[in-house]
Amino acid sequence: MPDPAVIALALALDLALGDPRWLPHPVILIGRLINWLEKLLRNNSLHERAAGILLLILTVAAAVATTWLLLRGATYLHPLAGFLAAVIISFTCLATRSLHDESALVAKALAAGDINTARTNLSRIVGRDTGQLDETEIWRALVETVAENTADGIIAPLFWLTLGGPMAGMAFKAVSTLDSMVGYKNKRYRHFGWASARMDDLANFIPARLTALLVIISAPLTALSLHGALKITLRDRLKHPSPNSGHPEAAAAGALGVRLGGASSYGGQVSMKEYIGDPVTKLDEQAYQGMLRLMYASTLIMATACIVTTLYLKGSHVLHI
Repeated sequence: MPDPAVIALALALDLALGDPRWLPHPVILIGRLINWLEKLLRNNSLHERAAGILLLILTVAAAVATTWLLLRGATYLHPLAGFLAAVIISFTCLATRSLHDESALVAKALAAGDINTARTNLSRIVGRDTGQLDETEIWRALVETVAENTADGIIAPLFWLTLGGPMAGMAFKAVSTLDSMVGYKNKRYRHFGWASARMDDLANFIPARLTALLVIISAPLTALSLHGALKITLRDRLKHPSPNSGHPEAAAAGALGVRLGGASSYGGQVSMKEYIGDPVTKLDEQAYQGMLRLMYASTLIMATACIVTTLYLKGSHVLHI
């Protein structure tokens, strides 16, 4: 169940360690399960959309059941073991430090004038084609992905951990992983991945809007524009193809005074997105650093709100499950 100490320690671990390679990450196991279930379900005679719904149900159920078993087993051994298990599971749901580290590799390569390495590093954290991007487009992609992932990689997990503890947090990660693997609108996944994509939209609906609000609040605290963040959020938040991504992107674009959106290539196919924000300042390293400040400020405000909320509600401690 939600526990303020678990949330606080999980975030502290995330900020300190990021995504250490020596720690087996649940997302990898969830991804393997999705691959196995996809092969199994596609070999069946089910309609693609029905198979996709079953994939969603089985994956989320497996993630929640495994989390519950781990927590129960650890608590059975010792209450402290149960508490530590809850902290570690919650820690793996967050991506603050890893988002910073991965995006910083791109920025470092650009600062060194190595655009090819920057393109390669960027390809690890974005879905668009990066092989032909110029420096400005790389900075744009960095700002956009940090803004989007602040919502679905940090704020959303904190939101679900506050509502339902480690099991809710891991259920969200399962949905997020499903969307990243099968939630595409291409021929292969248009019907099979429909349920996963819609569930991801639903799971991120409130967190995306919370992120926009947090970015607006964070703007004056990070020497950025409160007026711009509020103005562009209200004006441009619905211009993104995603029902959620436009909200944090609009708030960030307004706070930074940059213009996001435009042409991007996916699998060789050019997609033209509506512009978000106004080009008051350049998309450069300064804009990226400003986005990082917004990310950290939003994270700390959200974490404080989550801890205060769980304290106020006096939720059941994880050791009592």
